[in-house]
Amino acid sequence: MNKQSAAAGVLVLVAGLVILLGKLGVFAFIGTVFWPLFILIPGVLLHVLYFGRIVPSAVLIPAGILTIVSIVLLICNWFGWEAMRYLWPLFPFAIAVGLYEYYIFGYSRSRTIWTISVVLGGLSILLFALTLLWTWGIYLFAVVLIGVGAWLVLRRPKIW
Repeated sequence: MNKQSAAAGVLVLVAGLVILLGKLGVFAFIGTVFWPLFILIPGVLLHVLYFGRIVPSAVLIPAGILTIVSIVLLICNWFGWEAMRYLWPLFPFAIAVGLYEYYIFGYSRSRTIWTISVVLGGLSILLFALTLLWTWGIYLFAVVLIGVGAWLVLRRPKIW
């Protein structure tokens, strides 16, 4: 057997395996479960390229945004899209992370960039708290009422 026929045999074997796995739904399953990795990988790659001193510091802004957004999408994809009801404030937080990374690791020590990143981060934390309060607020209100009622009952003077 010569080398060309062995290489052709390996190629035919690989093609058959790819077709079989495709027909069994392996690639469709991987695509539906792990598609946010196609957003995470460029974000991590941009971080690696910056810290390897290959690209300028401005790539840290999209790197931070892509990384945080892909993590949010992975969580929603794996645990259900109902989680987006609570996690949507992380999108402005992603922009804040990108700007903050650029401020910390970049050559620009602009106070404006730091201010924008801190304001966006604070805003997203506030929006997250309001979202939790809005969705779980009635439970919190009920617990507060129970606590106040118990305090009123237990603190009253004892009359014998």
